[in-house]
Parts: sequence; structure tokens; C-alpha cells
Amino acid sequence: MSHVFPRNSNKLPPIGMKGDGVYLYDADGKAYFDGSGGAAVSCLGHGDQDIINAIKQQLDSMAFAHTGFLGSQPAEDLADLLVAHAPQGLEHVYFVSGGSEAVEAALKLARQYYVEIGQPQRSKIIARRQSYHGNTLGALAVGGNEWRRAQFAPLLIDVSHIGPCYEYRDRCEDETTFEYGQRVANELEDEILRLGAEQVMAFVAEPVVGATMGAVPSVDGYFKRIREICDTYGVLLILDEVMCGMGRTGTLFAAEQEGVSPDICTIAKGLGAGYQPIGATLCSAQIFDAIKNGSGFFQHGHTYIGHPTACAAGLAVVQKLTQGGIVDHVTAKGQQLRDLLHKEFGQHPNVGDIRGRGLFVGMEFVSDRESKAVIDPSFKFNARVKAAAFDAGLICYPMGGTIDGKHGDHVLLAPPFISETHHLEEVVSKLSTAVNKVTSDLGM
Repeated sequence: MSHVFPRNSNKLPPIGMKGDGVYLYDADGKAYFDGSGGAAVSCLGHGDQDIINAIKQQLDSMAFAHTGFLGSQPAEDLADLLVAHAPQGLEHVYFVSGGSEAVEAALKLARQYYVEIGQPQRSKIIARRQSYHGNTLGALAVGGNEWRRAQFAPLLIDVSHIGPCYEYRDRCEDETTFEYGQRVANELEDEILRLGAEQVMAFVAEPVVGATMGAVPSVDGYFKRIREICDTYGVLLILDEVMCGMGRTGTLFAAEQEGVSPDICTIAKGLGAGYQPIGATLCSAQIFDAIKNGSGFFQHGHTYIGHPTACAAGLAVVQKLTQGGIVDHVTAKGQQLRDLLHKEFGQHPNVGDIRGRGLFVGMEFVSDRESKAVIDPSFKFNARVKAAAFDAGLICYPMGGTIDGKHGDHVLLAPPFISETHHLEEVVSKLSTAVNKVTSDLGM
């Protein structure tokens, strides 16, 4: 009997023994293609010796020092490198241990900023339905993933949620793509005015929605309008790039492709590429200076913030992402993956949409392509696809509740950036085996 508390007490996973490149191996020697990078984490694959050596070197010099007493050179160097490549205006980096912590830090930072500048009445947060921002209570409250929120709802702070930018489902036939984007962006202005502009402190959104909807990008002009609205009413724009950042969509920061700069940005997952747990919250000089010239103290912190070994790993990862040309190829590889998916599933009766940016790709399942009718949730389609893919030797990220928390099924793919053509073909082939098995078993 295992004494580990697993994610699912009724279904224990195999024991993983080895990672090598794009593959993971269990105790029986079976290979699994890591087609989702876990949860869009392993962007550089497994067993990268440069990153491993950087970790070893840091362990040999100083494994840990509490930031209440000492800083570390890896943290300084990593912050410099991130700021050098960040959207304009982001100038300071607060290191944490993961994505949920990064979002919690962002929310507290936004609140403290307004307290420091004499606007303590600002406490309202607006986010989007069908978003996901983490599993700690603050991050969960901001997120719009109803399945994850449901049983913890009595513990969550009150957050307003507007509609997502979800062209496949929500654009009207008589709207252009641009018109649709402006319409849904303007929901933010309506909600700010409903709550009272002087009460709102921040709007939180993923540039490309990950786990809850399956790699849904915004349409052109959407985030530029969002930025305008935030500026008009003095609301901070927090972009959550925990899943879609660090090169995943084809640029180091996903916001680069939107042509906007956030006031606060959260990153994690690909920042450590799975080699160490690390996340970060980046903020503007305006926010940092308000605290520096005010109380001088950010009233927040965890034991492992700025962990030297984690920062050493993150530094090695970001150096590879920015200096080795790896991210430069992500857009082309992503297009290749989507082309392969279109070739295999483009006319599949149960595939409604194939979408994404870079190597962040989603596929939405339907019971009927023409009407976009959903699959009966009782079929547990996404869970069946996950199990069938795993049996076929593919790790992917299917989820349900794509549309409203209950209805809709999708699969998220986020393979390592080091994937070659034959690897992408393997992903599509194994996914096809899984989908065909499930649809056959269900008589679809």
C-alpha cells in the first residue's frame, strides 16, 4: 500500500522511472510521448544536461538561502534576463514556487499598490468565465473553471466574471472577427461601470486560454481594446502567462503577439521546464516604485521565494529559450502540428475545432460538426480519450466543461519544443488511435 496521497485515490498511476528527450518511461519500461509536457511544463524535454549541470553547480555552492537574509546571484541574473525580454514596462521580478503562487502574489501586489497610492477603496477584481488561474483560494476565485470552483465556493472571494473571447462558439454570423473581439472586450467596460470604476483594481486574463478551454487565442484587436479600457478607468491589467508563456505560443511572452504590455504578468511552468518548481510575478516600475517610495515593504512572502537552486534552473532554461533559437522554431512547428491534425481530423465527425498558437494546440470534440452540438457529459468523453491515449503511449491533456463548466470536451497538446517532424506525426497518430477507439466504443 502506498502512503502517498495521490490525485485519484481509486486509480494509482504507474511509477515513472526515467525521462529522456520527449519521452517518459514507467517502471515496466513502457515509453510515453510527453505530448502535453505534463501541463505545458516540459518545454525542453527531459534529461537536458545543461540544465541539470546548472542545478548541480548551484547545489555545490549554495542550495538555499532565505530571502529575508540573503539574495542570490542566480535570482539577480534570471531577473535581468527576464526583464530584458519582457514586454515594455515590466521591470521587476518577484520569484515564487509555481503558477498559483505567482497569481496570488499578483493579486496582493495589485491591492497593495492601490493602498500605497491612497486608493484603498479599489478592491474589486474582474476576470473571465472559462479561465484558469490556479488552485490556491485567491487564484481559484479569480479563475472561471466552475468544476474546480464548485465545492470550494463558500471559501472564495467575490470576483466578477465576463465572457471569454471564444470565437468558435460565440461569434455571430453577421459579425466580423474584429467586431466580435470588440464586442466581448467591451463587456469589461460595462462591468467596470456596473461595479463602480473607483472600486475596481484589476482585470485578469490568459492571453491564450489553456486548461479550461484548450488553447483558445483571442482575436485581433481584443487585448488592445482591453488595454484601452483598463487605462481609461485606472484598472491594472494582469496577464496570466503561467501556461501559455515562456515560448509556448512562439514568443517568449505571449503578450508580445497581442501588441500590449500588462501592468503585472505571471509566469511559471516553462520557466523551470520541470527541472525545478519556480514561478514569477513581473510588474511595472510604477507599481514597484509606489511600494518602494511608500511603505517599502511588500506584505507577502513564502519560505521558498527566490530559491537559489530553482533560479539557477530557471536561468539555464531561459538562456536556452532566448539564446539557442529554440523559440524561433516554435511557430513553424506549431503550424506543422495543426496541419497534421487538420489532415487527420479535419473531416472527423466528432472534431469541431482545431486551434492554438505555436506549440499550444487544442482540439474541441462535438457530437455533430455542423451544429456544434456537444457530446453528452455522461459519456465522460475527455476522460476516455485521456485513458486511451495513455494506453497508446501518449500523454495529453483532455478536459471537460469546455463551454460552461459542464458541457464540452477538448484535448490540449503542448509537446516539447525539441520535437521533430516524426515526433509530431507520432503525437497525431497516437491521438487518432485513442479518439477512434473512444468513438467506436461509444458507437458514435
